[in-house]
Amino acid sequence: MQKNYIILFLFLVTLSCKKASAPPPPEINSFFKPAITADDRKTITAEEAKTYHVNDTYQYKYRTGHSGQYEYNYDVKGIDIDGDSVFGNINVQGKYGAGILRNDTIPDIEINTEWVAYGKLNATDLQGNKYQLIVK
Repeated sequence: MQKNYIILFLFLVTLSCKKASAPPPPEINSFFKPAITADDRKTITAEEAKTYHVNDTYQYKYRTGHSGQYEYNYDVKGIDIDGDSVFGNINVQGKYGAGILRNDTIPDIEINTEWVAYGKLNATDLQGNKYQLIVK
């Protein structure tokens, strides 16, 4: 009889020890986007204008945002897989970015970029064409 009470007690204890699910973390209101798009470089929002910063010592044209969340704007040049020259402008946050390239035959090529070394990026356009870029 006592065994039954012990088993019942252990059963009730295990049922009552369920972990409560934690509430989701609060959302932080921010003007930062999770991913950079080519359109980001076209305009500076009112929030970004508050943190707009230019420093001629560095290679970027300007920077917006706060420490750990900076978004940088660069002029770039490079080559496509055929060796043709391209140039353009990109925005980068962290390792990834996006922007627009131009060459002699196509006026606007929308690209996504990734840093591969200091001042060097690889880019891919919407058709899957690859580009090797450097910061001007």
